[in-house]
Amino acid sequence: MFSVIFPGQGSQMIGMGKEFYDKFNIVKNLFKKADDVLGIPLSKIILEGPKEKLDLTTNTQPAIFLISYSIFQVIRKEFDIDLHKAKFFAGHSLGEYSAIACAEYLSFEDTIKILKIRGDAMQNSVPKGEGGMVAVLGSTIEDIEKFLIENKNNFLVEIANDNSEGQIVVSGKKMDLEKFSSFLKEKKIKNLNLPVSAPFHCSLMKNATNIMNKELEKLEFKKGSNTLISNITADEIFNADELKDLLVRQIENRVRWRESVINMINKDVNQFIEIGPGKVLSGLIKRVNKDVEVRSINTEEDIKNIKI
Repeated sequence: MFSVIFPGQGSQMIGMGKEFYDKFNIVKNLFKKADDVLGIPLSKIILEGPKEKLDLTTNTQPAIFLISYSIFQVIRKEFDIDLHKAKFFAGHSLGEYSAIACAEYLSFEDTIKILKIRGDAMQNSVPKGEGGMVAVLGSTIEDIEKFLIENKNNFLVEIANDNSEGQIVVSGKKMDLEKFSSFLKEKKIKNLNLPVSAPFHCSLMKNATNIMNKELEKLEFKKGSNTLISNITADEIFNADELKDLLVRQIENRVRWRESVINMINKDVNQFIEIGPGKVLSGLIKRVNKDVEVRSINTEEDIKNIKI
């Protein structure tokens, strides 16, 4: 059995999706629709840059979704490969929205609009330069949780992403992250600052939570074609009301990606198909379980090699 998975922020690059854009009208039409719906030249930013513009969270989130959704539609409509045979659809952070749209719980238009709002809300939740994120390498989630509890009076840092064995990302204010980083160095634990514009998936995102709560309430979710796996619970989502609640909670809570992958494997998934720019999730999954098959779909050649 296989799962279809979608990447999150950090996978973006100038020119992503260009091969599909140049060759398939379905992609050109989706790029145009995105520009029209958002009222900005998103397609130009994706194809030509500049990088600083693409890397703005408010543009990055709808851009990565647009590429993932476009590739998904090419696979289905141009190559007649039925990805809805998948046992689960899942995505990392904003990738969860790609999963939701591709599994037909939400329309393309509503998804790209809500991601622009989400990106904007997350970008502006904390004054620029005040917060950040640090990746901790080679440690366990249990150790990091223990360090944070024992040192909560010294620094206030929260786990943002439990990505894989040995890769955990934390969020917080710059000052607290610096103290935490020094603490890890003393323990000979490798860590590095991530080039992000805000401290995602922590309580500093409170304003973004409030905005998304109101905005998601306006949307009408349908009964989708596939079972989703939630970032919050690392388990199956059963109805639209639960889905809305989990998407609101996702803003301030950790992405349980490692647990999500383990859960899917425990439910008989032995193949993962990553759809979207880059190969970040494929790498993370191999660190969780090196025996499962993982495919990243970035080119037409990649699609031809899909076996399901």
